[in-house]
Amino acid sequence: VVFSGGGGQPPVPCEKSEIQQVLFNIFKNGAEAMAMGGTKAPQFTIRYVVERGMVGVEIRDNGPGFSKPLRKRLFEPFFTTKPVGTGTGLGLSVSYFIIVENHGGELTAASRPGKGAVFTVKLPTQERIE
Repeated sequence: VVFSGGGGQPPVPCEKSEIQQVLFNIFKNGAEAMAMGGTKAPQFTIRYVVERGMVGVEIRDNGPGFSKPLRKRLFEPFFTTKPVGTGTGLGLSVSYFIIVENHGGELTAASRPGKGAVFTVKLPTQERIE
């Protein structure tokens, strides 16, 4: 895991356990994708993001990535790329609901097949809410 940026961000009102669940889901999916895809030296890179009254993290992996049509379905309930019986297809849809609906934030995903995936989680700062 490689970290970059951070320090001095404004306060972000949030439900800690919900944010932990979102991050867990993203890391779990990335780790499983890298393992199933045979990534030789799996790595996550985490970068802090501060923009437009939002604070967040960009989580990048060096796994197999996913196609554009797949990206459009990532946050759908019960959609999974895992073998039958190993995934519920709820992790990312629940994560999307937590970030967007519960916290007024943004959750996005980007990728190029064979080039890894990038998930960005942004939450509004206290200043933006006021």
